[in-house]
Amino acid sequence: MGRIDLDALDATELTRDPFDFVVVPDFLAPGTRGEIQRDFPKLLEPGNVALADTRPGPAFLALVEELRGPEMTRRIAAKFGVDLEHASTHLTLRGRVQRSDGSIHTDSWTKLITVLLYFNDAWTCAGGRLRLLRSPTDIEDYAAEVAPVSGTLLAFRRSNCSYHGHKPIEGERRVLQMSWVRPSRLARMTRHVKRATTRARQRLHLDRESNVADS
Repeated sequence: MGRIDLDALDATELTRDPFDFVVVPDFLAPGTRGEIQRDFPKLLEPGNVALADTRPGPAFLALVEELRGPEMTRRIAAKFGVDLEHASTHLTLRGRVQRSDGSIHTDSWTKLITVLLYFNDAWTCAGGRLRLLRSPTDIEDYAAEVAPVSGTLLAFRRSNCSYHGHKPIEGERRVLQMSWVRPSRLARMTRHVKRATTRARQRLHLDRESNVADS
């Protein structure tokens, strides 16, 4: 039995305001959510982490294989009307957020389509709910708000106006982030620079925490 419900993706209407996106609340197939959440790797620090740098369980790895598979790519391409034949996938995980996360942005130009899949049992906090925004400056000017509850999938087409972000929160917030990216040398260089910048910020955060603990 598959772990993702591609028929639910097909059946969900694409929203075009303020940019192209789709939200599928029950994207994980019935009966699979528990084992997948159990096998989500333990991530103790904030920031994006490459899958290769984690130790997920078998159910989670099987989920990743389906997400990266040709049928998922075909359905996403059909939903958004975009050619993904030569695009590659880039996947990261995040287990925790800090209060500086969630600022308004549009994602790198190298990305064509981004998918977010959440793995949190429940979400009662005001912060951490991803907002799809009409403005690059106003977190309150949003067209949709997505609670990061387990099994919820958000997919959107990256554009110069695909603004999104969330209100500050600190703590556990588990999410898989996968993008179909442009197959170019410049795009790969851009991703490498972005990952290096993210790692540098994470080290700075850890250094600051260490200095506070030592003071």
